Amino acid sequence: MSRIGNKLIPVPKGVKVDIQGAKVVVTGPKGKLEREIRPEVSIKEEDGNLVLMTQDESKRSMAMKGLTRSLVNNMVVGVDTGFQKKLIVEGVGYRVTVEGSALTLNVGYSNPVNFKLPAGVSATMVDKVNTVMLESIDKELLGVTAAKVREIRKPEPYKGKGIRYEGEHIVRKVGKSAAKG
Repeated sequence: MSRIGNKLIPVPKGVKVDIQGAKVVVTGPKGKLEREIRPEVSIKEEDGNLVLMTQDESKRSMAMKGLTRSLVNNMVVGVDTGFQKKLIVEGVGYRVTVEGSALTLNVGYSNPVNFKLPAGVSATMVDKVNTVMLESIDKELLGVTAAKVREIRKPEPYKGKGIRYEGEHIVRKVGKSAAKG
């Protein structure tokens, strides 16, 4: 059984946590995030750390405690330092451009694909044509956005063309000409 819910959440300098019943509001140098927490879990601040407690020791309550701890910790880290996700576009003629809050992806379709980024997510080019850095203070929103961009052209297993995360390993398959013989 995981004991992640028992760990304290350190609150760095410059980050303010406001607990209003079941609502947690975290404000920091990068912005403000808020979330409703489950009724089984309560949070209090002690000595610059956040402590989570449950009403009982049931399996469900302990699971919710661990989940809430991870979500609140991500909020604290997000408003303090933020999160980044790097996407790499691979393929001959494949390219991506960033114009304001929109991505234009040329990834092998007859027309370019325009992807509008949600509010709270920004994109910057790392290389000239093939690497995009997505940034946000909300880890959940960042992950969903990166998954939607990746979904436009998933990496294929033969040549590895498509959009992938940095560090993602694509299992390659042998083509049919290599299978003969």
